[in-house]
Amino acid sequence: MACCGKPPIEIFSDQKCQKCLCYVEPKNLTGALKFFLLTFSDDRELQPIIFSLLLSMYLITMLGNLFIILAISSDSHLYTPMYFFLSNLSIADIGFISTTVPNVIFDIQSHSSVISYAGCLIQLSFFYFFGYLDSSLLTVMAYDRFVAICYPLHYSVIMSPHRCSLLLLVSFLISLLDALLHCLMISQLSFCTNMEIPDFFCDPPQLLKLACNDTSTNKILAYCIGAIFGGIPISGIIFSYYKIVSSILKISSSRGKYKAFSTCGSHLSVVSLFYGTSLGVYFVSVVSHFPRKAAGTSVVYAVITPMLNPFIYSLRNRDIKRALQRLLKRTA
Repeated sequence: MACCGKPPIEIFSDQKCQKCLCYVEPKNLTGALKFFLLTFSDDRELQPIIFSLLLSMYLITMLGNLFIILAISSDSHLYTPMYFFLSNLSIADIGFISTTVPNVIFDIQSHSSVISYAGCLIQLSFFYFFGYLDSSLLTVMAYDRFVAICYPLHYSVIMSPHRCSLLLLVSFLISLLDALLHCLMISQLSFCTNMEIPDFFCDPPQLLKLACNDTSTNKILAYCIGAIFGGIPISGIIFSYYKIVSSILKISSSRGKYKAFSTCGSHLSVVSLFYGTSLGVYFVSVVSHFPRKAAGTSVVYAVITPMLNPFIYSLRNRDIKRALQRLLKRTA
């Protein structure tokens, strides 16, 4: 079937309602350009179930992270570098999930999955900002544990309030730079017409596939950004834990080893969850030819990870448990 005398642009075969998208010469249509985000299901009967699940997970994430922030801010015993970074990690998790889930919930309720070009750029910018802020804070927290275990006598001097504020500022600025680079990279692309993004949010790798102009340079730039901004935090975490494990192995008593390593348990669990799901999303998107399957793995990374972080820290940390109990007693 042809449209406007030209062959139509193919869209996903799993869509029940296919659109005939006319071919036009590649150009920037920033004023009128819109994208169609992938829906989780075309079955109208499943829409209320998906809506309820996403809304429940979003509310649980918001409440869990807010409780962590309130518990830390209301307890003077938790005014330490580790909990300072943990409260900021909770703020980043709230921002991270808020860039995607409210939009999906609204789309399900309004039966529309359209996002404007400007809205797409804003969403991907905030997504990468809060996502990289998560990664940076996890790296800083690994450094904090490294100093606490390897240099306990100098901990208060090295991790001073001024140093902690500086580390937070650097994390913020690097995250902002990462978001700006991704936004600028996508803003240079040209799109033929309104297209469907095979994900529930504006994901730059998917947008690169939809662009009409040559994206070879953009892909190289994307890989470079990913290698630099992804490799530095992972290297920092690996180095910190290498030093931590080396120091713990030098402790003679098994009780001392357990006590030292138990302070890292929650952080190590969150790191494993964050990077494990992000790598899973990457490999599934590369291997899978089914858009909804790839979108399902994205949910684990973008929704479930920030939802589980407060539970990991509250269940495995006695100080947080006590602070939450005190907070609940005050509000009761």
